[in-house]
Amino acid sequence: FMKKAFLLLGLFLFIFVTTGCGTKNIDLSVEEIVDKVYESVDGEFAKMNKTELTNDNLSYYLGVDSLDFKEGIASEPLINAIAHSVVVVRVNDGVDVEKTKAEIKEKVNPNKWVCVSVDPNNVIVDSIGDVIILIMDNTYSTQLDEGFKSLAES
Repeated sequence: FMKKAFLLLGLFLFIFVTTGCGTKNIDLSVEEIVDKVYESVDGEFAKMNKTELTNDNLSYYLGVDSLDFKEGIASEPLINAIAHSVVVVRVNDGVDVEKTKAEIKEKVNPNKWVCVSVDPNNVIVDSIGDVIILIMDNTYSTQLDEGFKSLAES
C-alpha cells in the first residue's frame, strides 16, 4: 500500500511540476514565435512580410477594434493574391484570453484579400499563456497550429 501511495504522490508531483500551477508563457518575442511556427511546417510559403501590430491595424489583421496588448506581429505574403495570414499577439496581464480568442474568431475576415479567401473552417485562433495566434491558411492551418502548440512543450 505504501509503495502505491508513494507512486501516486510521485506521479502527482511530476504532473504538477511539469504543467505548473498556471498556464505557461512562451519566452520568445512574437517575431521569434512566428519564425518557429513556420520552421515547424514542411511546406512552401511565399515571401512573407512582417508587420508590427498597432491600434490602427488591429481591425485588418485580427478583426477587433481594440485590444490590450504588449506586442504583436502579422505575417502575410508580399503578394496579396495568396490567402494566408499568421498573427501573433502577446496580451497584457489581466486580459481574458478565452474571451479575446472568441471575439477574434467571430470578427476576423477570412475574405479580406481582393481575389482570394480562406475557408472559415481553416481559421484557427489558439493560445499559450498570454500569447494568442490567429492562423488563416487553406493548406497549412492545422500544421501551423501544431507548430505553435509545440512551443508549449519546449
